[in-house]
Amino acid sequence: MHSREQYLDKVRAEYEKADKAARGCLLDEAQKRTGMCRKYLIRKLGQPFRPRLKKGRRKRRASYDGPVIAALVRVWEIFDFPCGQRLQPVLQREVQRLRALGELRCSPELAEKLGQISAKTLDRVLAHEKQVRLLRRNRNPAVHPLLYQKIPVRVPGDWDRDQVGNVQVDFVAHCGRSASGEFVHTVSTVDIASGWWEGQAIAGRSQQATKEGLDVIRQRLPFRLREIHPDNDSSMINHLLWRYCKQHRIQMSRSRPYKKNDNAWVEQKNWTHVRKVVGYRRYDTMRELALLNQIYGLLRLYKNFCQPVMKLKRKTRVGGKIHRVYDKPRTPCERLLESGQLDKKGREQLRQVYESLNPAELHRQLERLRNELFELSEAREGMRKIKPGRRGPALRLGRGWWSWAPQRQRAVGA
Repeated sequence: MHSREQYLDKVRAEYEKADKAARGCLLDEAQKRTGMCRKYLIRKLGQPFRPRLKKGRRKRRASYDGPVIAALVRVWEIFDFPCGQRLQPVLQREVQRLRALGELRCSPELAEKLGQISAKTLDRVLAHEKQVRLLRRNRNPAVHPLLYQKIPVRVPGDWDRDQVGNVQVDFVAHCGRSASGEFVHTVSTVDIASGWWEGQAIAGRSQQATKEGLDVIRQRLPFRLREIHPDNDSSMINHLLWRYCKQHRIQMSRSRPYKKNDNAWVEQKNWTHVRKVVGYRRYDTMRELALLNQIYGLLRLYKNFCQPVMKLKRKTRVGGKIHRVYDKPRTPCERLLESGQLDKKGREQLRQVYESLNPAELHRQLERLRNELFELSEAREGMRKIKPGRRGPALRLGRGWWSWAPQRQRAVGA
C-alpha cells in the first residue's frame, strides 16, 4: 500500500498539469498498475493526498477518583493490608459498620462505590500504595518455567520402594556461619529401595560442577541409575543436567516447591552421613575439598557395607500414639544382594569388596581424616582469643557434639 501511494503521488503531479486526453491516458495506466476503480482514481488524483491522522484513544473516565482511593486505603489499613480477593468481601460487609462506628467518614455514594469495586481493580488501585509502604512482594517466579513443566513432580507415595535405582539428590552447604563467597558443597544421594548412600564434595554449586559431581557418583554406583529426584534448586533443575540425563537414559523428577519432606530419604542421610561426620564448619579451600572427598570415599564403604539400616514397613495410629513397625536391620549391600535386581557380575563385585574390608581399620582412617580436616580448618580460621587487657584463658573452637570418638571430645574439651 505504501508503494502504491508513492506511485500515485508521481502520477498526481503529472495529472494536475495534463490536458483532458493526457489525463485519460494517465487514468488508463494507473488503473492497469494499481487495479483500482476508475472513479476512485479520479477522486484520488484530482485532490492532493492528505494522510489520515490517527486519533488518540479517548480515555475512559475514572470511576474511582481520589476520595474513593483515600477511603479505600483507610479500610485497607484497618484490616491489615489484605489482597484484593480478601478485601472485596470486607468492603461489601464492613463499610457501613465502619461508618456507623465513626471510623470511616464518607458519603453514601462513596460507600456504594466501595462495595462495587472488583478484586482486580483493588489490586491495581493499591499497587502504588504497596510500593510506597514497601510491603512484602510476592515470591519471585520460577527461573526456568518451561523446563520445570517438563519435569514431573513426584511425592513420597508415588515411589516404588522395591525398585533399585531411584535416587534422591540434595546439596549440603559447608558455609559455617556465613553464606558469603564461595565454599564447598556436598552432593548427597541415596537410593530409596536399598538405602545406598554416595557423597561427592564440589567447589561451589555451579551447574557444571554439579553435573561432574553427579557423574562421579553415577560411575561409583553398583547398580544402574534409573531416576534422579532433586528439589527445585536451579543448580539441579537446569538444561545442562536435563541433557545429561537424556544422554545417559536417566529419568528426572522433582519435589513440590517448599515441601522439604518430599526428599525425606536424602534429608535423613544429610544428617547421619554428612553433618554428624564433618560438622557445620566452613570449608572453602582445595585442600579441604580433597580431604572431604577422601572421607566420603571411605565413608561410603563404612556405611554401605558395615552399618545396618532399618526400613519402615507400616505405621498405625492408636489414640494419640503412632506405632511404627520396621523390618529386620540389614546393610545397604545386603539389601542390594537380596533384591535380585543385580546381575551376577555386580553381585560378585559387591561380595569381593565386602570381604576385603576391615571395619575397624575403616573407622580409624575416617577418624584420622576427620581430625586432619578439623585441624586444617582451625589453623585457617585461627583461635578465638580474649581481647588484650581482659583476664581469662583463650577460647578454642570445639568440634561439637557430633564428633564420633569420646576420647577426641575429651581432648578438645567438648
